[in-house]
Amino acid sequence: MTDRTDPSTRSLRADLLLAFALIALCVAARLLPHVQNFSPVAAAALFAGAVMGRRSLAVIVPLAAMLIGDLALGFYHWQVMATVYAALAVPALIGMIGRRYGLWLTAIGGALGSALIFFVITNFAVWAFSGMYSLDSAGLVQCYIAGLPYLKYTAAGDLFWSVALFASLTVLGAAARPMRGAHHAVL
Repeated sequence: MTDRTDPSTRSLRADLLLAFALIALCVAARLLPHVQNFSPVAAAALFAGAVMGRRSLAVIVPLAAMLIGDLALGFYHWQVMATVYAALAVPALIGMIGRRYGLWLTAIGGALGSALIFFVITNFAVWAFSGMYSLDSAGLVQCYIAGLPYLKYTAAGDLFWSVALFASLTVLGAAARPMRGAHHAVL
């Protein structure tokens, strides 16, 4: 039987609760009407990577959110889809690395970096696997040019959701500090 006061049990519960909340946010945002590519999935992965104690859960957040959303929205070309999923797991890794560089550098720099990485990786996959472009340098350039309008929404969405998630952590942390002090004073 697990001890509910054990810090590792509390930490696992907190990580699981956060993972479920982030997945729910991402799925809801994907299913509700929104500007294409203005989504919280990469920001949620970045946030999970930066704050979760269990790194495997941080990577599961965007993958689970995408899979659940795609079950409702429909699947597409499997090679492109697999690339999209992999590209959305990268922000979790950036968040893990960013832990040592500070909250806001990770939030803003990680969001912009994630958007650019997503753009480069997924547009390459569209060029390579979709059959929409000639498989030469001209086709690759054409594919990246065609993807530029989506990049601005990806970057804007990643920045917006990243700032919202990281700001909520800052606000909740600031609100919890006075309560912890009051709790200790009563004891």
